[in-house]
Amino acid sequence: MNYHIIVNPLAGKGQGKKALRAVETVLTGKQIEYEVHITEAPGHGTEIARELSKQPDTVIIAMGGDGSCSEVLNGIENFDNVTLGFIPCGTGNDYSHACGIPSDYTKAVNLILEGEVGYTDFLEVNDRRCLNICGAGMDVDVLVRYSTMKHFKGKLKYLASLIDTLLHLRFHKIKLIKEDGTEEEHSVFLVSLCNGKYIGGGMAISPNSVTNDGIMDVVVVNEIKPSKVLGLLLKFLRGGKHINMPCTEVLHCKTAGIEILDDAKIQIDGEVLDNKILNCRIVSGKLKTFFPKTKKKE
Repeated sequence: MNYHIIVNPLAGKGQGKKALRAVETVLTGKQIEYEVHITEAPGHGTEIARELSKQPDTVIIAMGGDGSCSEVLNGIENFDNVTLGFIPCGTGNDYSHACGIPSDYTKAVNLILEGEVGYTDFLEVNDRRCLNICGAGMDVDVLVRYSTMKHFKGKLKYLASLIDTLLHLRFHKIKLIKEDGTEEEHSVFLVSLCNGKYIGGGMAISPNSVTNDGIMDVVVVNEIKPSKVLGLLLKFLRGGKHINMPCTEVLHCKTAGIEILDDAKIQIDGEVLDNKILNCRIVSGKLKTFFPKTKKKE
């Protein structure tokens, strides 16, 4: 196998560099040859992965947060040539968390070296791929505020952005296009099309999602009375218990779509975009990755 590391050195406020040193120590100690590719700008990871995926028997190790790993996925041209591993070292590692990938860098690279190869899912959203979650609503409003907030850092900055969003809360108008073609208009707190479970550094928006079950979970949290928003948020923070509330609908499907009917923005793997339509489908049996070895019964 040919091992290639694609690393975002700016990931996690410098954690990318620390993680790379740990990974290189393991690979060197096991006398495994590898090549490091440093991303230099947004989208560079996609370009690197595109070239690497032309080579057979290639292992790409994506190092960074959800956005960096999503960039790498979007560059793969020949899925038969590539097995993709993940080393979570970004500000948000929600996809890796959902997959059970260790946060310890040494354990994560050993999973790649010693694990079993299997298939995991991803979402095709319009003309791009999504590893974790896409959608619209409150969570996107938080990301917009996060990008402009000058105070705080990391999770504290996200929390401050969340509080500011709730203080100026808006419900958004969307049209949901179901798998059978029927359409419904909703006023939503948020709507998320999910392969993974988490957003915002570990908040379980879709706690029952499984990243390799061939199913996309669509979570719609409808408009509620302002007096009930705090209760909704507390349930959301307590392991995703919001899915049991009357205001929440969960669909299990292979395809779905969203049309934005107001000025809301959308997000795909944490990247905020101005698209007004999301056409989404789950893709299975295409992306190879690493899983812990199955323990054999004695």
